Amino acid sequence: MKKRRLDLCGEVCPYTFVKALLVLEEMEPGETVDITVDYPPAASNVPRSLALYGHEVLGVIPRGQGWLIVARKGPKEEDA
Repeated sequence: MKKRRLDLCGEVCPYTFVKALLVLEEMEPGETVDITVDYPPAASNVPRSLALYGHEVLGVIPRGQGWLIVARKGPKEEDA
């Protein structure tokens, strides 16, 4: 299982969440993705929204001028 990375620096809400969700939709349940954001509201909005969609947020880590959001894809709807 490969680790995915998504650089959303320069993007603003709601695009940060939409792009993160699109990547997670392509992934298998249990896979993780490192999402980098530099827009302050995205550091809280993206994790909160991903959790509402059934994904697990493993951490939000400050990095330089931004944040690293580590997320794990949740189970498929029919598996939940």
